[in-house]
Amino acid sequence: TVCGPWSSTRLKGTSWYWPASVLVRYPWASMIFDPAKTDMMTFYGAVSGAIIPRPIAWVSSLSADGIPNLAPFSFYTVASIDPPIVCFNPMVNPNGRVKDTVNNILATREFTLNVVSEHVGDHMNATSSEVPPEVDEFKLAGLTPAPSTLVKPARVKESLVHFECKLHEVISFGKQPFAGNLVLGQVLLMNIDDSVWENGIIERTKLKAIGRLGGPFYVKTSEAYEMIRPA
Repeated sequence: TVCGPWSSTRLKGTSWYWPASVLVRYPWASMIFDPAKTDMMTFYGAVSGAIIPRPIAWVSSLSADGIPNLAPFSFYTVASIDPPIVCFNPMVNPNGRVKDTVNNILATREFTLNVVSEHVGDHMNATSSEVPPEVDEFKLAGLTPAPSTLVKPARVKESLVHFECKLHEVISFGKQPFAGNLVLGQVLLMNIDDSVWENGIIERTKLKAIGRLGGPFYVKTSEAYEMIRPA
């Protein structure tokens, strides 16, 4: 199937949506999305449903005026160990508004990343609300700001692992809706709660981190299976 821009009409009795452009369907073919011809909200749904599970960067930052901000982003990973670089990618909102997190980090060049475990999942979700820049999401979500050691943005006290970071670079992919702003930060300090550190590693079953799936769904990491890498 070749998919272009979609209307809001679903084909009766199926999960298929009738596209505004040509829809070619063969019983032996798979869905094919051409980003140049597909509505970006639809393409976002396809991408975020396929690239799973995704860890969650719970990012604390400060505005130039010192107003705290806390927001989660699931387009997130490690970019380098030496030097230690982490990255996350806040996209421009569908209404064309750049995330407060990006503006804050460009202004102050510092932030913290906080790991999201099961016990703070609801709090994390509360901080995903679209609110004005002057709103403090720590207060909004009932969380405790903990002083950082080397940067000004606070850590989330209820989180079990934190990264204190300084800005390395922001790579912008445009100003249009859904354009990414890839934030790369150098890790200055990593804070690990004693309760999750065991035998020289972070014990997964104690950290109980959660990850993002497509739509409103999340996954737990407390259950896993082992696969030994070949020599």
